[in-house]
Amino acid sequence: MGEQATQLGNKTECGMLGFVLALGASYQDIRDKNPEESIPKVYTFNSVRKSMSTVINRPGGGFRVCKWFLGKNGQLVKFGSKDAEALVRNVIEPMASDGLRTICLAYKDYVPAGAHVGENQIAYTGQIDWDNEDSIVSELTAIAIVGIQDPVRPEVPAAITKCQEAGITVRMVTGDNINTARSIATIRDENGEVSQEKLDQIWPKLRVLARAQPSDKYTLVKGIIDSRVTDAREVVAVTGDGTNDGPALKKADVGFAMGIAGTDVAKEASDIILTDDNFTSIVKAVMWGRNVYDSIAKFLQFQLTVNVVAVVVAFVGACAIQDTPLKAVQMLWVNLIMDTLASLALATEMPTEELLKRKPYGRTSPLISRTMSKNILGHAIYQLIVLFTLIFYGEKLFDIPSGRWAPLHSPPSVHFTIVFNTFVLMTLFNEINARKIHGERNVFSGLFSNPIYYVIWIATFVSQILIVQFGGRWFSTAALNIEQWLWCMALGVGTLLWGQVVTSIPTGSLPQNMTIGSGEAPMNDPLMPDYEDPDTHEKRSGQILWVRGLTRLQTQVRQSICRSSPTCTRFLVGIFGNHKSNRPTLGTSL
Repeated sequence: MGEQATQLGNKTECGMLGFVLALGASYQDIRDKNPEESIPKVYTFNSVRKSMSTVINRPGGGFRVCKWFLGKNGQLVKFGSKDAEALVRNVIEPMASDGLRTICLAYKDYVPAGAHVGENQIAYTGQIDWDNEDSIVSELTAIAIVGIQDPVRPEVPAAITKCQEAGITVRMVTGDNINTARSIATIRDENGEVSQEKLDQIWPKLRVLARAQPSDKYTLVKGIIDSRVTDAREVVAVTGDGTNDGPALKKADVGFAMGIAGTDVAKEASDIILTDDNFTSIVKAVMWGRNVYDSIAKFLQFQLTVNVVAVVVAFVGACAIQDTPLKAVQMLWVNLIMDTLASLALATEMPTEELLKRKPYGRTSPLISRTMSKNILGHAIYQLIVLFTLIFYGEKLFDIPSGRWAPLHSPPSVHFTIVFNTFVLMTLFNEINARKIHGERNVFSGLFSNPIYYVIWIATFVSQILIVQFGGRWFSTAALNIEQWLWCMALGVGTLLWGQVVTSIPTGSLPQNMTIGSGEAPMNDPLMPDYEDPDTHEKRSGQILWVRGLTRLQTQVRQSICRSSPTCTRFLVGIFGNHKSNRPTLGTSL
């Protein structure tokens, strides 16, 4: 008793039920008097009309129509347009300015003919045409305007700030009342077509679009995607929960649907479903997306460095000394470190807030950036210099027998064991360097926040000690003494020190084309045309599915002919046209 009731469901309806309780009435009693099966007609909420109407039976006979709608109020008598404007200016706008969602409660009585008919009542005989909604819900008598407080969740302002720091612009599209937001209405020409030039003048500065229709959201999304104001095409994400949000969710690069309040149509059209309907979940999705991208980049940076060094050493060794310093079983161990263990170590780091403190990757950004190319080449040069020095001068440096011209079946040499051990240790310590791909100097930052990483690293290091000391002929290794181990460790740790030198090289001084994997903006798929008319998107979706089915059938026929006919090449050219042509065709787009 005395505690606020827990709200479940639509916030507006919960607020209205709370208003009934505040008046000292019981909404359950009202529901008992007017059960759902006794309601003659319900006009569901319409996003265009922004109202909901319900027809209920009057106690003395007849019907009562109650309507909720925005921006209209009055007394128990009719009032003119000037009264309505004054009401909006003096009541609705101040409430809206205080963050309240204003809803007008109104009714219209239908009484049987012959009964006393008031000025605001309608007499009827026979059956009422409830399907004539425009007539039913017109000339209502307003009894109250209520303001519903829909406060922003406490965590949302901080989440929006994080989005801004991450280079993400948040734009709010709402149907609520604000004096602004007439911009969208001015971007269509006399034929009703959207002017991209006018839209380009609006959307970069647009932050709130109010009194918006579902088609306005689609227009905004399509306009931003098609815009050429910026050098790179914008990546657009859209949230939605209603059926009418389907086209916008489908058109956007990423569609977020509400898991609790969202309709099945919205969920089907979306890419990601927010199970908690919370804006902060979008921030988490951005963090995880960037984290996955960074994890792939870290692994590639590490793997390419190991590959370059291993290939060059194997090739030069085979050419210069007629033997490879790294034996096959040793390369298998290096490959295990390079692939399986490294992928587990580098790809299991959890996302951090630091990911949101830099700008997003562009649509055409290279997978291997100039900074990563600098790290790969820089560390490869260091490791190659160390390994070639050990291969050709190691016996003099350590005063040990040379392993370069050893007989075919001679026991494992200490010389090449030092080469193998140094290579593995440099690879292990370079795995720490590979955790940073944006030129950060502190490579140990967050190192111990991922237990999987340091457990794998320590386990690999211990395994290397066992392989070197006890591997024998199985791994073509000879046991090393303490001094030799210390030298191997020093050269391995030198990878970390050399990494600081590489980081000091300005990335801006490197050539612009020192990248790998630069992408191109995808061309429009001819099987996925733009939904110019959101109202017909379901019909077009059916047409697209039909074309895809026909194309699959043609593909199966083509494959069966290829298996049985030697003239398959000529047949394919007949279907797809000249393969040198740049024109997209139905087949080549699949």
